[in-house]
Amino acid sequence: MSELKSRVHDLLPDLLDDLRALVRIQSVSADPERLGEVEQSARRTADLLAAEGVDAEIVRAYVGAPPAVIGERKGPEGAPVVLLYAHHDVQPENDLADWDSPPFEPVVRGERLFGRGAADDKAGIAAHVGALRALGDDLPVSVRFFIEGEEEVASRTLPDLLRQYRDRLSADVIIIADAGNWDIGVPALTTSLRGLVRMDVEVRTLTHAVHSGMWGGLVPDAIMALTRLLTTLWTEDGGPAVDGLVWTPAADVDYPEERLRAESGAAAGTSWIGTGSAVERMWTRPAITVTGLDAPKVAGASNTLVPVARARVTVRIAPGDTTANAATRLREHLEKHVPWGAQLTTTVVDAGEPTVLPTAGPAYDAARSALTEAWDGTAPVGMGSGGSIPFIAEFQEAFPGATVLVTGVEDPDTRAHGANEGLHLPEFERAVLAESLLLQRLAT
Repeated sequence: MSELKSRVHDLLPDLLDDLRALVRIQSVSADPERLGEVEQSARRTADLLAAEGVDAEIVRAYVGAPPAVIGERKGPEGAPVVLLYAHHDVQPENDLADWDSPPFEPVVRGERLFGRGAADDKAGIAAHVGALRALGDDLPVSVRFFIEGEEEVASRTLPDLLRQYRDRLSADVIIIADAGNWDIGVPALTTSLRGLVRMDVEVRTLTHAVHSGMWGGLVPDAIMALTRLLTTLWTEDGGPAVDGLVWTPAADVDYPEERLRAESGAAAGTSWIGTGSAVERMWTRPAITVTGLDAPKVAGASNTLVPVARARVTVRIAPGDTTANAATRLREHLEKHVPWGAQLTTTVVDAGEPTVLPTAGPAYDAARSALTEAWDGTAPVGMGSGGSIPFIAEFQEAFPGATVLVTGVEDPDTRAHGANEGLHLPEFERAVLAESLLLQRLAT
């Protein structure tokens, strides 16, 4: 243990240099103008793996599809096969004014490396590479890699890739380095994840815009109708008001109020919404959010009744529910509550199933042991995730005999998807050590 810990510590500077090089690549998969950057990110990832003896290759589901990197490095004859997953694409940086430093110029401040993708999920790639470097020629298992290039845009071609490359991706254990830990100094294994349904909701009240002075007070405008409809989605306390959505109990884990305030970014005076414990509301109960609105901007708005308005509604669905049920229940609710006879159009944008992961068996025991040792005797928390990683359900379906382990390179203040995304460097070092130990223990 001490020798492996020293090796991880010694290789960290070069490993972080490699991570910085990845962060500088603007691999925003949602931006058509930066698809060349996504290609560059895939090439850089393949080169990093090849340098560690991995037979790496860039693949895609069809011509023009996003690039993924797959590869293999064989271990001893008859050793278990472990598939290591991460993704090299990142979220858009959004408003640059919100960042304290340029998002694609990685910089260390205090104990954090800041930059878009520094944690989500190029740190996952770096953790896999770091484990290979730490183990060197003593790799005790065969490792296969799947580094995806479209996770941030719903992994649309993932099912095709899993079918096409099934034989090269099958494994006894799948380690997914794309989640968070419970706190600084406290590791976690993710045991459940909410799913999601995103639906565009359009309301039309007029065939064309008309003067608000002439017709206001008689004809409802679309923004008025849409906002009235959206308010029916929540109860008085802010919980979901859509009937038929499933919820389940959560683990008995205390989330202190001061941590909730600090880590959520809640403004002073903001009260919580919904019912149940904090972790239930975040992990095992549904949540409904409006994530976008299409309507005229305030600047330049005219005295006009707007004929049509749209909103994007996201439903996070609890483990035990299905996307088909959630989409049906949401649509039925909207149809029932649309006001003043307005025309309603609903379109499902995308969806991802919720996931429950097993917490027993030798691979899970090995993971608990490795994490406990890497975190100096602190055992991992079995935690749910309020976010969604829909591809985990795809892996479970494609490889039903494999044990899926979801590990973390993030912490509650990582701010993934937001401005000032940052990787906590001491926690990252522990994550690399934990994965190295885990690969050793999976060999037995």
